[in-house]
Amino acid sequence: MAENLVSSWSDGKSLPESYIFPSGKRPGENVVPTSKSVPVIDLGHINRKETIQNIIEASQEFGFFQVINHGVPRKVFDDTRAAFKEFFALPMEDIANLYSLDLSRKCMLYTSNVDYDKEEIHNWRDSLRLACSPLKDCIQFWPEKPTGYRDVVGDYVMKVREVGSSILELICEGLGLESGHFVGEISQQQVMAVHHYPPCPDPSLTLGTRKHCDPGLITILLQGDIPGLQVLKDGQWIGVEAIPDALVMNIGNQLQIVSNGKLRSVEHRVVTNKDVARYTAALFIEPPRDCIVEPAKALVNAQNPPLYKSARYEDFLHTFRAAYVGKIEDVMEPYMLKT
Repeated sequence: MAENLVSSWSDGKSLPESYIFPSGKRPGENVVPTSKSVPVIDLGHINRKETIQNIIEASQEFGFFQVINHGVPRKVFDDTRAAFKEFFALPMEDIANLYSLDLSRKCMLYTSNVDYDKEEIHNWRDSLRLACSPLKDCIQFWPEKPTGYRDVVGDYVMKVREVGSSILELICEGLGLESGHFVGEISQQQVMAVHHYPPCPDPSLTLGTRKHCDPGLITILLQGDIPGLQVLKDGQWIGVEAIPDALVMNIGNQLQIVSNGKLRSVEHRVVTNKDVARYTAALFIEPPRDCIVEPAKALVNAQNPPLYKSARYEDFLHTFRAAYVGKIEDVMEPYMLKT
């Protein structure tokens, strides 16, 4: 029901109990400062070898990095953010028909998470999920309002997907895999989640997105100029610096599997803001549901045995969703081989 959307009922003053996280899982009063420790990598750097090394090291240490000089014009970012803001400002009667928890839909509006009905505690966010592959077949199901939304957001998806393909090829080279290893089925699927985090009455008690890792191959996030993303490193939360012209990249579970554990899919979360709304977009590059994912054969030998089982991506997603509303730390355990 569209009436569940946080933006449809929140008065900015009261926080319902169903949004208050238990002690130990909530952010608390101590604000995590934003940090420059998550690497920012210049894709315009003339030394390709050094760029690749920086990406691999960031993916091993943090599971996250930001990229600048990636080729996407600032205007594309600005127009896309404006389209997101306009969409979530539309009257309820214009968007209510998009509300759904049916993942087979190519466009669905939901709140907190697609498992909303199973959650005990909800995330403080509303989201629009857009299927993006193949784009020409999906875009007709996207919102018709605001005017121009499909053209603006479609252009953004195409340009950012190109950045993702370039990053995956650099990772391919850095891992010593044959060129094009990540071209084709394993990166065939793209889905985008556009998140609206309304102003929150008490950011110390709730989360915009609870602690999780990403199940796919790689994620490309447009964070914008308002911070909120936090990455878990060595048991401590690190606030990711908000750089308006940057794209945040993070390693997904499937890339951790393909790299045989050389790259890390790291837990992260999103905190809320008391004073301003925040809009972000995460483009997930992932395999289709029936794709079998396993460690790359070139990375496996007698000295480096496989760490993970072969598995259908759809089966992995079932495990992931159960862990997301339960104990996210357990998501990889069923797929690890005993050594």
